[in-house]
Amino acid sequence: MLEALFLHPPFAGTTPPIELSFDMRDVYPPDHWAVGGSPPGFDTPDEDVYLSGRNVILLSKAAVYLAGSGHTPVRVLMGQLAGNPFPDATPAFLEAMGHALSLGLATRVEVETPLARMRKADVIRKGLELGLPLELTMSCMQPVADVHCGECSKCRERVFGFTEAGMRDPARYANSLLT
Repeated sequence: MLEALFLHPPFAGTTPPIELSFDMRDVYPPDHWAVGGSPPGFDTPDEDVYLSGRNVILLSKAAVYLAGSGHTPVRVLMGQLAGNPFPDATPAFLEAMGHALSLGLATRVEVETPLARMRKADVIRKGLELGLPLELTMSCMQPVADVHCGECSKCRERVFGFTEAGMRDPARYANSLLT
């Protein structure tokens, strides 16, 4: 599904992203939702979906991959939105991470958050303005065959974001209770 996004402007002709695996089964307990594959429900508050160390691992893995592929300087873009309450989403953390990765990889690493001042509805409006095929975008924590589950808190944020933006979400959902 992600590759299809790169057939449409403004991404047409650009290189699709590379998928890197991310497994924390050896860090989180077996009953943690991220290990068990059962994400928190649609009404779960943000505090209950926090994954300790997630951005440390994601930024590290992406930076190591990009540096090893010869990209200099390394630019890692994160899609966090305004209101992100987690300690690993603060400007101070991201600056420190970029500095530490630069030292450890012996190349400049820049961590950027171009959406950090935007809410979900703002991002949706920007996507519409750019002509992005929003039906091809994914927000779900537990997609099934490239379809949103319709039951997790990220699906809720997406549906509410589209509602706030004044339009119906064009994506498909396995459970249509939210749409």
